[in-house]
Amino acid sequence: MTVAGEPESDRHAAVVYNPLKVDAAKLREAVAARATANGWGETQWYETTIDDAGQLLTASAVLDGASVVMAAGGDGTVRAVAEALRGTGVPLALLPSGTGNLLARNLSVPFDFDASIELMFTGYDRAIDLGLIEIERTDMTRSTHVFLVITGLGIDAKMIAKTNPGLKKAFGWLAYIDGTVRALPELMAVKFKVSIDGEGWRSVSAHSVMAGNCGLLPGGILLIPDAKPDDGKLDFIAIRPKGAFGWVRVWNKVTIENGVLRRTRAGRKLIDISPDVDDVVYRQGRDLRLKLEKSQQIQLDGDEFGEAKSIHVWVDPGALRVRV
Repeated sequence: MTVAGEPESDRHAAVVYNPLKVDAAKLREAVAARATANGWGETQWYETTIDDAGQLLTASAVLDGASVVMAAGGDGTVRAVAEALRGTGVPLALLPSGTGNLLARNLSVPFDFDASIELMFTGYDRAIDLGLIEIERTDMTRSTHVFLVITGLGIDAKMIAKTNPGLKKAFGWLAYIDGTVRALPELMAVKFKVSIDGEGWRSVSAHSVMAGNCGLLPGGILLIPDAKPDDGKLDFIAIRPKGAFGWVRVWNKVTIENGVLRRTRAGRKLIDISPDVDDVVYRQGRDLRLKLEKSQQIQLDGDEFGEAKSIHVWVDPGALRVRV
């Protein structure tokens, strides 16, 4: 893309990459070739470390005048880069390289290596919302982070926490099946107080509570069918299975109904005339607050993020530009 009045030769890209997720030599060669072919200047490179998942590196890239910043790594790298790009106007480019590649799936960014690199130089920019979460820990400390796709607590966070990293590396998102089996012994409802968009506090229990900016998960599971990354809202979901067949109804809802029936007009009509399943509850809003009876593990975009005693989730509309 060319900005009016700015020669492409004066522009340069930056790549923030996780050396454990990508072949750096191959990536450097491919990026250099596409930059030259499109008339861009020399690309700047920033390697993530244990101490910096990408936030400070991305801030440096912006200060150094990067016209676009590519996140080359897993969902954690993408989240870290997006956190630093929030509100800067500098677009994020994606090189899907992790287990979930959640944002790329939801924005239909190509998973092809060469196509993703070409897109960094020739695509257009789409403004999307960012989810933000303030986490209060048991020691009363607080921290704020962004998420691009989904955050949650309960069975989904326990599943992610118990997934074997070696299996993730070998089998990708299928490794979460192992994590789910390991989490089953802890399959208990979470008790909490909830407030949405400033409403009065209500006491609720659920096996899982999630806030989504996008709704598509690996395996083609459309967990939140009405979620849109640019509507200025978040979609909240509570999973509350009741009775012996509660989990069966949950599974049918998120796989058959959301993932299959919604794809056709006839299927959507069938959903409209079917009785509502209150084992899965959806709400939309801009602000969610939870006070937990007991601290719970949480996850951000598929990464374990420790335990929280309370959380505040809200949306920052149009805060990130993504090269698509």
